[in-house]
Amino acid sequence: MTDRENWLRAIDFQYPEWIPCAVGLSLLTWHTHREKLEDLVLRHPALFPGFQRGSVDFDDFPPVYRAGEDFRDNWGCLWRNVIGGLEGVVVEHPLADWSALDAYRAPDPKLLAERGERDWDQIRDHILERKRRGEATSGNGERLFDRLYFLRGFENLMTDIATDDPNLPRLIELLTEYEMKLIGMYLDLNVDVMGFHTDIGTQQGLMISPDKFRQYIKPMFKTLFSACRKAGARVALSSDGRLLDIVDDLIDCGVSVHDPQARANTLQGIEDAYKGKMCVNLDLDRQMFAFCTPEDVREHVREAVERLYLPEGGLMLTGQVYDAQTPLENIEALCAALEEYCLKPKTIISAAHTAPHR
Repeated sequence: MTDRENWLRAIDFQYPEWIPCAVGLSLLTWHTHREKLEDLVLRHPALFPGFQRGSVDFDDFPPVYRAGEDFRDNWGCLWRNVIGGLEGVVVEHPLADWSALDAYRAPDPKLLAERGERDWDQIRDHILERKRRGEATSGNGERLFDRLYFLRGFENLMTDIATDDPNLPRLIELLTEYEMKLIGMYLDLNVDVMGFHTDIGTQQGLMISPDKFRQYIKPMFKTLFSACRKAGARVALSSDGRLLDIVDDLIDCGVSVHDPQARANTLQGIEDAYKGKMCVNLDLDRQMFAFCTPEDVREHVREAVERLYLPEGGLMLTGQVYDAQTPLENIEALCAALEEYCLKPKTIISAAHTAPHR
């Protein structure tokens, strides 16, 4: 079974041979550990296929990742960074005053990405080359709910939603129209998956009530995601925070795979709300990695697989290391645990089927 087939089978509950898994390393983490991290990555080719020594510049950060630098993106949002190697934050919002809405125009998705030009010829060639090699293909649907508070400012958007401001539907319509143009170009290339980013949760719950989500945000999601599913593409949604109150809504909108955070949602909450209903790309507890032992990391991965695994699929695992404090031995333990519990089907099945019910 190819990586692509296994990955899609996991999403579609069609009995993959192994659990797809990945390790993400931030620019800050690379900057901190440098050649030692490079050596570690090379010891785990199954998790970092094709990685070449020297392919990462430990000190060259792109815009929005450079400490002490401001950057205005193509939506008119001003970003500021104070920690090099991590993404900055938006500090100036082009629609902070609703009076600017009438004259405001979203960028042309054919020409501009969020932070630079968009080369569609290059994107098309890349997708077609992956298809030629039999690899999975994906499109970038960019930001949804977070785009709204980037444009309005967080407090303004919360007030808009709470007071049912009449301008809010206009802003959502503007974003929906932009997104439909963007995803349409990817769908024309018959990508396997369309990915979207939409941070909408805190560690305690949604940023807005479930009712307000259903009133304002769910219709946008349903419009976009239904278009993807109708075209034959799965929908991958990345959204941090505790989203347990709207999992059924996400399924209704057409989400194929979501990346719930282990700490915010808890393994029990994810097991109850997601298991067997929608594919989980579990965001392992990145907040523990800097403060625990290698054995703690291994146990976390083991428990996650034990509780969420089904032979028919519906599970992926991702370990994200963003900080400068996580020791190399914990990153090594993360890689080793994913290899042990995700890439060895017989071990997984044995562990899952013999585990006591919790």
